[in-house]
Amino acid sequence: MMLCAVQAWLLPAASARITRIEVTGRESPTFGGHAWPGVGQYEKITGIAHGEVDPLDPKNALITDVDLAPTNARGRVEYAVDFYILKPIDLRKGAHKVVYEPPNRGHKTWQVLGRVPAGNDPGAAITDPEILAQAFLMPRGYTVVWSGWERISAAGTDAGAGFTGITVPVAKHRDGSTISGPAYEYIVTGLNSYPLSYAAATLNKTWAHLTHRVHLDDPPQELPADAWGYNEDGSAISLRDGPFVDGDIYEFAYTARDPTVNGLGLAAVRDFNAWLRNAEADDAGHPNPLAHDVTRIYTEAVSQPGRMLNDFRHLGFNEAENGGKVFDAMLQWLAAGDGLNLNYRFSQPARTERNRQDHLYLEAVFPFANVDSRDPVSGRTDSRLARCQATTTCPLSAEVLSSNEYWVKAGSLLHTSADGRHDLAYSRYTRDYLIAGSQHGTGRDSKGVCQQTQNPLDAAPVLRALFVALDAWTRGEAPPASRVPTLAGGTLAPPLPQTAVGFPVIPGVTYTGLKTTRYALDYGPDYPTSGIAVINPPAVQWPYEDNAHNGPIYPSFVPTTDRDGNETAGVRLADVAVPLATFTGWALRAGPQANDGCEGAGQIIPFAKTAAQRLAAGDPRRAVEERYPSFEAYRRAIDQALDALIGDRLLLCEDAAAEQRRLYAAGLARGVPPPPGGVPAPAKLPHC
Repeated sequence: MMLCAVQAWLLPAASARITRIEVTGRESPTFGGHAWPGVGQYEKITGIAHGEVDPLDPKNALITDVDLAPTNARGRVEYAVDFYILKPIDLRKGAHKVVYEPPNRGHKTWQVLGRVPAGNDPGAAITDPEILAQAFLMPRGYTVVWSGWERISAAGTDAGAGFTGITVPVAKHRDGSTISGPAYEYIVTGLNSYPLSYAAATLNKTWAHLTHRVHLDDPPQELPADAWGYNEDGSAISLRDGPFVDGDIYEFAYTARDPTVNGLGLAAVRDFNAWLRNAEADDAGHPNPLAHDVTRIYTEAVSQPGRMLNDFRHLGFNEAENGGKVFDAMLQWLAAGDGLNLNYRFSQPARTERNRQDHLYLEAVFPFANVDSRDPVSGRTDSRLARCQATTTCPLSAEVLSSNEYWVKAGSLLHTSADGRHDLAYSRYTRDYLIAGSQHGTGRDSKGVCQQTQNPLDAAPVLRALFVALDAWTRGEAPPASRVPTLAGGTLAPPLPQTAVGFPVIPGVTYTGLKTTRYALDYGPDYPTSGIAVINPPAVQWPYEDNAHNGPIYPSFVPTTDRDGNETAGVRLADVAVPLATFTGWALRAGPQANDGCEGAGQIIPFAKTAAQRLAAGDPRRAVEERYPSFEAYRRAIDQALDALIGDRLLLCEDAAAEQRRLYAAGLARGVPPPPGGVPAPAKLPHC
């Protein structure tokens, strides 16, 4: 081992690499000692990885402010990330493949794919043998890895608490003086004191403005300077007369100081994964726990970190130091065509724009698609995969969208031209899928602040099938064909008029056609390429949505529906193909902010159980009893819908019985006549 370390020291210094690994915790075995047949027990390894990049290397020079970060004696910029690894104790019995999940705001969200409960310390927290026996990744022998890429707080992160983040340096002017510049906060939480993302450069309140409004399209009212104040060090603001009103919109524009070099998170993802795949040890000879084992690295990302991986690909970070690929394939769930507010000065990567949430943060800039398209604003042609195509380092990917992405994230721009005139061709590296009628994730059985109960559709079984298909794709087997709505097919339309979408008029359900507008906003000269704003926030007028005075608009569209209000294109879960309700990817708020968007939520709007109830309510949708005269008729329809998904490789046989039981029970609860002999056990489906 010492010889390897000496040999590494004699090689020319790499421009980006992991230099030191600190293992801070090891639990072997983990998962309460559970062993999976053929794979055995797992162990957990946690720690901190220290890395460095050469700011002059072209692969790193596009990181905003990296040239203004402090450097070590080798002229390198340093960072440190938390990591968490779950691996077979005996790697020889494993799959020799890694599933890497970039954390979502420091949290582990792998339960969507992993068929396990949520939690930031899964190895210690998940010990129920019945749950573990049904897990998805461990029985297949995968190693699962998390590492930090996002600065969780100015003080760094606490790996012991389960959060997984990154520590990055503060940029300074070349003479060592403090950098300051325009910054912006969008506040919708009822806190007594709101912590600023960056401390104020001055406590002089003439340099700052705080506005308030109730609805998105209300003109903002500026609060007088004596209505609010900074704390002692300018790191937070509060109102004089009590907490911020929860749900109302406050916008705070001020001059901030000490920007952190947040774009280093992209390099950290690249270099830690490349180190796991390629290295034997760090500079001091501390061994790589996965040395000589990794043949493939796949990602699975949910929402925010998926948008980070969109930028990761676009900026060329899937090319490792040795010129090889970092990731072989990506399962992108809820990322659409957006990027992230990360590689900018005073960036705030935790932000996510929706109908009334986190507007005016630069998260979605051209290009939106994975194939070449022309920007009608700048006139340039680009693709998210242009750089990796030039270096032959593109990963394969499944881009999986909920319906909510079309309504609140302009998701159609992933596969329509930026001028809104035509559909785009599909990239040979990607497949695109809409989970028809779904919200951003799986909703709760409650309304929350929305007008209707949240949408319960669960895409996890489809995601597991697509993950298996991605693995097969890396070995040459083509994945399921893309399934998204199209302009040419008439399954994409503007949200207004309502008749163009096809959504029915349902008693008690408000339809406004509210959809997020994707603007080319003005942050000053060259902001999308320089990463440094001169104007922040950009000047806008009200109403906010669809207002041409706010800048050029990239047209986007929403999926059309059948007469029940269920979307016709995309992957139709059995819940949608054999419906008991209308499922939407959009929702509206109740309460003081009524009819503003309800963020990532969708709706479930049940059908009437009987024809008499339907007629009394004036509901145009057929009742459950009119659709399914017997349980057997309903059961056959469900089994056929599930079998069709299996035949199309969009559902695994191992998930079929659970889906059958769930859907049979849902039918009985919604008014399907009970079978006279009791509910039958799930039958094996033909494609299984």
